Amino acid sequence: MMLTNSAAVQWEKGYNNYGPWLREKYKGMRVFKVIVDGGFTCPNRDGSKGYGGCTYCNVDSFTPSVARDQPTLREQVLMGMERARKGNKADKFIIYFQPNTNTYAPAHYLKMLYDEALSVNTEDIVGLSVGTRPDCIDAEKIALLESYTDRFDVDLEMGMESIYNDTLTQINRGCMHEDLLRALKLVENSKLDICVHTIFGFPWETKEMMLKYADEINRHPQIKFVKFHHLHIVEGSVMGVKYKREPFKLFSLPEYTDFLCELLPLVRPDVVIQRLFGISDWELLIAPNWGLKKSEIQYFIDKTILDRGVVQGSAL
Repeated sequence: MMLTNSAAVQWEKGYNNYGPWLREKYKGMRVFKVIVDGGFTCPNRDGSKGYGGCTYCNVDSFTPSVARDQPTLREQVLMGMERARKGNKADKFIIYFQPNTNTYAPAHYLKMLYDEALSVNTEDIVGLSVGTRPDCIDAEKIALLESYTDRFDVDLEMGMESIYNDTLTQINRGCMHEDLLRALKLVENSKLDICVHTIFGFPWETKEMMLKYADEINRHPQIKFVKFHHLHIVEGSVMGVKYKREPFKLFSLPEYTDFLCELLPLVRPDVVIQRLFGISDWELLIAPNWGLKKSEIQYFIDKTILDRGVVQGSAL
C-alpha cells in the first residue's frame, strides 16, 4: 500500500494521530475528552466471572483523581469542562466513560447515566465515548449507543489487550479473543466508531508475537481507532505484588520506541491512533519509571518516528 508524501505531512508526525484528526474533523476547534466515572465494576471483579480483576489493573491508576473524587456525574462533567477550558483552551468536549466496564448494567440504567452526563452543557458536547469489555456488549446495548449518533459522534472502546488466549488467561482477563471477534461482528455495519485498546510488553510475548497485533487490527475494517499502551506495573495490582517479589523485563523508553517504529508501518493508514503509550499516576506507578513527564515521552517518541522516516502503513 503506497502512501503519498502529502499524507505524512497532513499527519504531522508520520502517523494518523488523533489530535490533528480531531482538529480537522471539528474544523479547527479544540476538542477534549472529559473523563467521568459512572460507578461501574467489572465481571471479573464482582464474581460474575472471577475476582481481583485483570492482574495488571488497579482501576485508580487509569482514572484521574479529580474524576474519582467527584460524587455526581454532573459535577464531574462541569469540573472536567472547566479544567479543559482553563488548561487547554478547549472549545468542545467528548464525554468519556472510562473506569471499569461502562456497559456492565441493564440498558435502561446505562441510558439514565449517559443521558445525565450528556445533558450538562449539551451545546458544548460533540461526542460520547464508552470504554468496556467485549464480553459486555450485545445488540441491545449497541442499539442504545447508536440512538445517540443523530446528535453526537459515538465511539465504543473495547479492550483487546492481547490477541492470544494464553495471555488473556494468564492476566485473568475473564474473556477470550473470540469474545472480541464476536463483538466486532455485532458492529460490522454500525454507526458507532470502534476503538480497540492493546497492551504491549507481557514478558512471555515475543516481539514477533506483538507485531502480529497489527494484522488482527487490519483485518477488521470496523476498527477506526486504536490505543497502544506499554505494560506498566501499578500498586494495588496482582502483577504489582509479583513484580516486587521477582522483577521481570519491561520496556525501556528506547526499546518501546524501537518497537513502535516497527509496528506503525504494519498498521492500516486509515486507523486513527489515539495513544501510543499509557501512563499512570506517579504515586501508583511501580515500573517502568522512565523519569519523564507525559509530554516529554510523547516528544521523544514522535521525534524518533520523524527522524527515522517511519510512516504508518508504509509496509503494507
